[in-house]
Order: sequence, then structure tokens, then C-alpha cells
Amino acid sequence: MSASVSSREQQVLDRIERARNRRAKVKEERITLSHGSGGKATQTLIEAIFLDAFRNPLLAPLDDAAAFTVDGARLALTTDSFVVSPLFFPGGDIGDLAVNGTVNDLAVSGARPLYLTAGFILEEGFPVADLSRIVDSMRVAADAAGVAIVTGDTKVVQRGKADGCYINTAGIGVRPDSVELGMSTVRPGDAVLVSGPIGEHGVTVMLARGELDIEADLVSDTAPVHGLVADLLAATPGVRAMRDATRGGVATILNEVARAADVAVVVDEGAVPVGAEVRGASELLGIDPLYVACEGRIVVVVDGGEADVALAAMRAHPLGREAAVIGRVRADPPGLVLLNTVFGGTRICDLLVGDPLPRIC
Repeated sequence: MSASVSSREQQVLDRIERARNRRAKVKEERITLSHGSGGKATQTLIEAIFLDAFRNPLLAPLDDAAAFTVDGARLALTTDSFVVSPLFFPGGDIGDLAVNGTVNDLAVSGARPLYLTAGFILEEGFPVADLSRIVDSMRVAADAAGVAIVTGDTKVVQRGKADGCYINTAGIGVRPDSVELGMSTVRPGDAVLVSGPIGEHGVTVMLARGELDIEADLVSDTAPVHGLVADLLAATPGVRAMRDATRGGVATILNEVARAADVAVVVDEGAVPVGAEVRGASELLGIDPLYVACEGRIVVVVDGGEADVALAAMRAHPLGREAAVIGRVRADPPGLVLLNTVFGGTRICDLLVGDPLPRIC
């Protein structure tokens, strides 16, 4: 531990470490919205229920996609479900969100996305015109990402038993021989980058619900990032890990990196790109943009000596024009994310228990 840490700070860090080392246990008797937030409640649910039951070497890393080899073919497989409300929002809808989200989970695992599945759960009375609009969005998004939707399923439930339309997707892609990514490979000295302004999707969806008297000229950042990732990997052999910052936002991803690699991630708050509209809406809502979901942004950890090369490669792509180096990895204190604030102080940037903006994907 660094000598700059005071005795009181050390006591706080020790308490956090003890809490993190406890065996995960779901204390609630029933599922709450916080269990789907991507934060502490979600991690506890996954570790105590799903991981405990299904534990195997492919699942254990809890990456966005499982990486495995079949008869010499290096593959990646992912699945995701989408329950966004409202179904249609500025810049996108549940259809292109489902395609882009699945493509992105494959892309950040280093895979080239190939094929998707699509499962629909529809509520009795859902307008056929809305379903056609959603499916058309999926077709356009799949064409743009160069993937094919090759199989699917449809179920209909009674009126009032769902919320219009839910979509589940799965995706499979091929991993190049030269690419080996994983959060556990991150080491002190590495640099942390984000591909563009954060929080635009989550705030857009929240404002689209019309529950708040806030006006902002915002659209979702939903987009397929496979092209950006391919350019980055081609230019930067020192990429350690990548994640798309969806539920829980950038802060949650950084905490996952810190825990998986047993390192500290130190972020410069002033370097994090946040648009004026997102910052203003977040202040009015009382939330931190670092915890707000994106759907077309990636967090990248690269060898510290290749940070400038990685940044240039990202900025050369249309989806990475506003990419930035936002922090560095160091050894201490392990397992924590520290935020150097614009006011000159430093605070721990921990996982949230719940989600300030539920049902945004």
C-alpha cells in the first residue's frame, strides 16, 4: 500500500476489501429493479445464483462473450435481452438497439460478428405497425453491421403480462488468431481510453419517457462498434481489454477491470468526455454521467506505451472522433477505482447498488 494513504483511509479500504471478499448472497426475498442495474445488486445476483449453479471455465470470466475453440475455429458467443422503455426514442428503437448491443458484445471480445438470433416476446394487442417498424430497424442495423439474423422465435403473452415487446438476441463471431483479450491481463502502467462522449443513450431514453420537464437536444449513441474495434486492433497490438459501457456506464466497467486484474484504476474526471446536454441533464437528475449507459461507446485498456497510437487509431474512425485517454492503471490500492476530481480532490468511484435510470436497454 502506498505510504500516501492515511490510517483512516486505510481503514476504509480494508472495510471495502472485506466486504468484497465475502461470499455473495442475495439478501432480498424477491427480485427488484436494482438486480438488473449492472451494479452491485446485479453482480451479487449473478455470483450467488447463476455463477454458483452454472460454474464452468467459459462462464467464470463473466466477459461480454464466451470465447472458445471448436475443431480449430476460434469463436465467441454472446446473448442479451432488451426491455427498453419507451420502445422508440430519439436516435433509435429497441430493434437497432438489440442488433447493435449484440454486435458490440462480440466486437469488444475481439471477434468479427457473423450471425445473430432474434427472439420476440409480444404482448397481446401490440400494434403490428410498431412490430414492423422494429423489425425493419433490425434489418437495417444488421445490414450496416454485416451480420445476418439466421434464426429466431416468437411468443405472445396475455394483455398486461408484458410491456409491448421484449427482444432476446444471441450472436456468434470468429476470433482472429492474433487477438487475446481479457480484463485479467490488465497491468499497472496501462492506459484507459473511452471512444467518445458518455451517457448519451441513458439520458436520451430517460428524457423520452416524458416524466421530467427537461428539454435537451440529445439522441442515443446506439451504433455498431465492430469497425472501430477492428481499426484499433489493427493499429495497436497492445490492447489488453475492451468493454462496451452499457448498464452501469463507464464507472461499472472500470470497477470490473480493477477487480478482475487486482489493480487500481485512476481516472481524471476532467479528461472524461461528457457533452453539455448530458452534463446538464445529469445535474438536474442528480446522477453522475460515469454511471449512465452508452450503446455505442467502448472502454479500452492498452499498454501505456501505446496510448497515443490507440488514441490516433480511434480518432481516425467516425465513431471515435472524440476519443480520450481518461486514466491510468496502477498497482495500489488494488481493486478500486479512484477519481481525481475537477476540484482537486480524490474519491473512490465504487459500484452503485441500483440503477438511477432503469430499463434503458
